[in-house]
Amino acid sequence: MAENTEKTNSKSAFQMPTSSPNFDCLAVTQVNVWPFKEGSNLGHMKGLAQIVLNDQMVIRGLRVMDGEHGLFVGYPNDPFYKGEEFHSVCLPITRQLKEHIENCVLEKYQAAVA
Repeated sequence: MAENTEKTNSKSAFQMPTSSPNFDCLAVTQVNVWPFKEGSNLGHMKGLAQIVLNDQMVIRGLRVMDGEHGLFVGYPNDPFYKGEEFHSVCLPITRQLKEHIENCVLEKYQAAVA
């Protein structure tokens, strides 16, 4: 029984802090967008994008999509997921980060199309 207590305590001692002063907010530091030509037959997908967060992490496979309410950013899906719906590989958890990423990508997309 003492061993279980030690294991539990040692696991909690190695947990990461819930917030770190260096990573409270992720920022998009680089955006690359590749719009498709008008003639392409890819449905609602208008282009592809890649972003860099805090000059430290790359997210590839973002899709610029045209939906019912205008343009939005779609996140990369897991190609091996066998469910009825899509299963994203990565996606922002907070609304603030989602809006930040979407604004950066769509601004760059609009500039590339113009």
